[in-house]
Amino acid sequence: MRRGRSESVPEKMRPVCDAILGITDDFCHHHLNQEYNELCRRMAAALSRKRPSPLLQGTPKTWACAILYALGKVNFLFDKTQTPHMRADQLCSQMGVSQSTASAKAKTILDSLKIMLLDPRWCLPSKLEANPMAWLIQVNGLVVDARRRPREVQEEAYRRGLIPYIPE
Repeated sequence: MRRGRSESVPEKMRPVCDAILGITDDFCHHHLNQEYNELCRRMAAALSRKRPSPLLQGTPKTWACAILYALGKVNFLFDKTQTPHMRADQLCSQMGVSQSTASAKAKTILDSLKIMLLDPRWCLPSKLEANPMAWLIQVNGLVVDARRRPREVQEEAYRRGLIPYIPE
């Protein structure tokens, strides 16, 4: 992923995005972690670059909650066996947004950015190694786990941006 573009926001969208980020930054600082905070920043920027941006419809508080909800779904935040963990109703209650609204807006985000469950692009970095989707590559027409391939195959997959890093 290109770092320069990951958080770039069009000038027109800057006030809306900044309002959303103020809310997500505070929430992540008090209830989640820095990894969630960084993903929230990337997601808000990505949504700001959409044309038209869905962030222009609704309130910053609603979109902040929806971003957290969407990232929570991808990273299993609502699963009590995970760390950090928070129930969906707790997240929405603490943000002051109804769960049905947050869920609907989160679906809009997931659809708009073409995000699937376990999507490596939106996975917490600390959970990336355990994410099977981050390591699947196609070799000679077969889908394989890159971690189980020879080093030269891993290096080529990394060079092409197919895997997040070369495993040790």
